[in-house]
Amino acid sequence: MVQTHWLSSAATHCGAVRSMNEDAFLNRNNEGLWAVADGMGGHEAGEVASAMIVNSMTPLDLKPPLVDIVDSLEDALLEVHHNIRTYSRTHCEGRTMGSTVVSLFIRQQVGVCLWVGDSRLYRLRKQQLVQISEDHSQVNEMLSRGMISEQEAVNHPASNVITRAVGANETLYVDATVVELQKDDIYLLCSDGLYGALSEAEISLLLQTGDVEKATQSLIDQALQAGARDNVTVVAVKIQ
Repeated sequence: MVQTHWLSSAATHCGAVRSMNEDAFLNRNNEGLWAVADGMGGHEAGEVASAMIVNSMTPLDLKPPLVDIVDSLEDALLEVHHNIRTYSRTHCEGRTMGSTVVSLFIRQQVGVCLWVGDSRLYRLRKQQLVQISEDHSQVNEMLSRGMISEQEAVNHPASNVITRAVGANETLYVDATVVELQKDDIYLLCSDGLYGALSEAEISLLLQTGDVEKATQSLIDQALQAGARDNVTVVAVKIQ
């Protein structure tokens, strides 16, 4: 069985406008698990929610069979969903707090993505950038029903309305998809602060250098130059 190797790099920034960073990331590079969480609910809420998600994935045992690891990742999200709702009741007077999350786990030639909300997983393969995850957002639902065009979606007034988040609603539904890895693939996990500031063409161009450390820093720098109105978090993983 061929063993897959990879390189990864991660960075986060509060953005060009905000003074507080409610994003968090996980970079378990040696074991092949990465995640980006984008908290919501303001100070002492959003940053707590995103940190709780990352902390729930930090101690997970990643040695069992792949199917068991996917189960344990989903179980961790379901448990932290309950914990966030409890925290909201006891510390935040019950106001809505929560976080999106996108995660990627790699085992041999297979990658598994689990996500909730509109933090995204992209893949760059042969200079083609494709979004792997599907946004849980009002605009995406309107798009899929043919209510608006892709052009109208870009600056739609409801563009920041998400339909799923860990901790936000009573029931949590986690989506998952499997990707087959190829040599030189680059996988990008990011919060909406990145793709809200840069177009997919700009993101693709910066990833095409092939150097994940340089690309990660360039993505953050370019997003800031574009006036990033939200926190920006980037994790890039290159398959060797």
